[in-house]
Amino acid sequence: MIHLDPTSRTPIYQQIEEQIAELIVMGVFPPESRLPSVRSMAAETGLNPNTIQKAYQELESEGVIYTVGGKGCFVGGRENAAAVSRERAEEALQEALRQARLAGVEKNTAAALLQQCYGGEEIC
Repeated sequence: MIHLDPTSRTPIYQQIEEQIAELIVMGVFPPESRLPSVRSMAAETGLNPNTIQKAYQELESEGVIYTVGGKGCFVGGRENAAAVSRERAEEALQEALRQARLAGVEKNTAAALLQQCYGGEEIC
């Protein structure tokens, strides 16, 4: 369910956080459903439980999930998860555009690619 990229510059806890938010947006974890426990997620991913806990804490601070003492972590709702995913996507797009500009990609080319992507063409 969670796929980690150890070669990425993105910290592992943040990769987990981003993927859980995406799974919530996609409906894999519906509102009010219980997330896997920190221990089970750590066992599934082979990570230290502290790493999972940090991801859950970040999600909770963003209002994506909430904790019920002694019962676990639960999905708060899709709206906050969607906002978090959208914010990260905008940051990634901004960085990609910056890299494209530095690499000499013309504004017209970037605009054409954007139009193709949002036009439903195969590029995206």
